[in-house]
Amino acid sequence: MPALLAVALVVLLTLVIGLRGVAAMRTTSDFLVASRQVSPLLNSAAVSGEYLSAASFLGVAGLMVTDGVGALWYPVGFTAGYVAMLVLVAAPMRRSGALTVPDFAEARFASPALRRLAAVVVLIIAGLYLVPQFRTAGVVLGVVGGTPYWVGVVLAGTAVSATLALGGMRAATYVQAFQFCLKLMLFIVPAVWLVLQVGPAVRHDALHPAQFTRFTRDTPVSFQVDAVLEVHEPTPVRDPGGATAVLDVGTHEVAAGRTLTFRSGAPVPELRGTDAPGGPDWRRPLLDLADAGHPLLGTWAVLVATMLGTMGLPHVLVRFHTAPDGRAARRTAALTVLLLGVFYLFPGVYGALGRVLVPQLYLSGVTDTVVVALPAQVDTGWQGTVFTALLTGGAFAAFLATSLGLLLVAAGAISHDLTPGGLGQLRLTVLPVAAVVVLLALPATHLPAGTLVTWSFSVAAATFCPLLVLGIWWPRLTRRGALAGVLVGLTVSSAAIATTLFGPPLQGWLAILVAQPAPWAVPLAFATMVLVSLRGTPPPWARTAMLRLHLDERRLAR
Repeated sequence: MPALLAVALVVLLTLVIGLRGVAAMRTTSDFLVASRQVSPLLNSAAVSGEYLSAASFLGVAGLMVTDGVGALWYPVGFTAGYVAMLVLVAAPMRRSGALTVPDFAEARFASPALRRLAAVVVLIIAGLYLVPQFRTAGVVLGVVGGTPYWVGVVLAGTAVSATLALGGMRAATYVQAFQFCLKLMLFIVPAVWLVLQVGPAVRHDALHPAQFTRFTRDTPVSFQVDAVLEVHEPTPVRDPGGATAVLDVGTHEVAAGRTLTFRSGAPVPELRGTDAPGGPDWRRPLLDLADAGHPLLGTWAVLVATMLGTMGLPHVLVRFHTAPDGRAARRTAALTVLLLGVFYLFPGVYGALGRVLVPQLYLSGVTDTVVVALPAQVDTGWQGTVFTALLTGGAFAAFLATSLGLLLVAAGAISHDLTPGGLGQLRLTVLPVAAVVVLLALPATHLPAGTLVTWSFSVAAATFCPLLVLGIWWPRLTRRGALAGVLVGLTVSSAAIATTLFGPPLQGWLAILVAQPAPWAVPLAFATMVLVSLRGTPPPWARTAMLRLHLDERRLAR
């Protein structure tokens, strides 16, 4: 009950703070970019609020439980991407005068076709990013509150769409800045409490991990997704009705929704496709994606996707259009790096403690919930209940803040770029877009938030990253080159994701490059843009468009 009250309070505060944007919203510019009057400090807090999504608040710690210490490369990539954005993109994007990324594409290349293609890319990136937000909201609320999965999904969709439809970007800015401060406090304070509360033995085990091979106590495991267990010695289990059974040596399929209690001292079965937490591979400071046996390649694949993908995330890029000028946009990016750096000091704390206290979560398929599961393992009294509620509220703040920005750019892509309309159409579009995402999230329980979010980074890296870098810094880029490069990047990255979801299982380095296509999709998109552009000639006005991106606005105003 306290966890549900915390969620209700976060949702209520989101709606109340969002109402501040209603009175100030009169035009499309108000809705999409808050009339370009957001200060760097407020803007950086809002950027950090929407960027710290379910993948950051919950996913990194969950990935650390399953994939080991190498999962900490994710926050390295997330933060480093802002350094590249600060240097290459932030100020020129603001000087372009555009309202959205498709706006920038047409302003730079005078190509309505490129604008429409860019709008489609925005919808794909937003969809891949929004689904894990709603999905994790449903999972977390189900774990801590016992509600059906769909309740959290619908609740998140309703709160986000209502806030945006009422107040647009100005409402989103206030909400996201508030929620960043809330998330930071609700992430750091429980982490410190956990470290102090667990005692020296657990802290020692967290720093000197041993493989999870035996259950140390009677441990119930609720399987949230279908699982295939490989049993190497007879293992006694008990179902919720009290009936006892023995899992014989061999392979056993466990259906989603089933709960099994493993007896103290029983051997831990292997989960097909996943190593048990704490083994030698778990301690390696590299990321072995899909257990393919190529950890260095897997680490580079994630870093390329997260670093270059950050530069192409539409809900982040639109934030620089809310700044008063290019200098303010650059300051916003610099402050964001600092704020993100503080936050990302702590996911490793939850992941290391989760490996010791709740390693069984890797069997259930919901390691995303490790953060909210820890307090109850440390203290079964009121303190554990309070900290569980606080972390649940912080998690919902993460879902809502990120979803606000993503839903906004998705609605803008439809009602500003694909089918231009006025403010009323923009506000109405938010509702069906949210409904579609809810429907997509309902069957997505088995997909980890970190995987889906990284796919959105891969698409952004292969499409908008080369478009922006070359469009801003290379005068020879032509509209045909830009169109061809974005189309190639979108096609190959989407095909790789579809192959991972629906294709046959792959092994070795090929499995990594298909699951995380950024290392080859990004160079391919860059090469396509360059080669096609070299066969043509940019129009005479292209140099003027380039100058506008780089000249100080104050000089232009004189």
